Amino acid sequence: MFTGIIEEIGKISSIHPIAGGMRMKISSSKILDDISVDDSICVSGVCLTAIKVEDDGFWVEAVGATLEKTTFSKMQLSSSVNLERSMRLNDRLGGHFVQGHTNGTGTILEINKLGENYFLKIKVNESLEKYLIEEGSITIDGVSLTIAELDGSKVGISLIPHTWHNTIIQYKKIGDKVNVETDVLAKYIEKLLGKNGANDNINITDNWLKELGY
Repeated sequence: MFTGIIEEIGKISSIHPIAGGMRMKISSSKILDDISVDDSICVSGVCLTAIKVEDDGFWVEAVGATLEKTTFSKMQLSSSVNLERSMRLNDRLGGHFVQGHTNGTGTILEINKLGENYFLKIKVNESLEKYLIEEGSITIDGVSLTIAELDGSKVGISLIPHTWHNTIIQYKKIGDKVNVETDVLAKYIEKLLGKNGANDNINITDNWLKELGY
């Protein structure tokens, strides 16, 4: 489990093909003082396992569904990635509960600088629309963000300068793909309602949740 608060920007320093996927070395420094083999690390929104730790970075493997559902299939040498170690039980929860289980990718439609802040508009897969509400949480490339505007499957997000300068979002361009994870709490609500005989096709919106007393 993660919080979506990025600790460091790393770089892909080596890529090797393996059966059904690829093995990557991620160069880093800040997070290396407290990771070991078998630790979970959120890499641009994807939970991966450290299989080897070296003085200047660590190795991970991505296979199967990870490559199909994320931007990792397009990863290249020197690509920058957001890094976060898994949270500890005594940590402050500065963002929101992030699993590192990417639901799919989105496409950046707009990037606007508004004073010192930035505003992004991202088109996500329509199948994820039911999990999105204004002022709700969303994870973009591992970054915990708040939905400021919502127009169907188009999500508007405001970023403060600190978030912009300390994550790989600063390197993104219009048309780029990003990894998207919706709020896990919405999925649990959907599952519970389905178990109780509710309509599985119900659209989870902010007004609908307010009517139920949430």
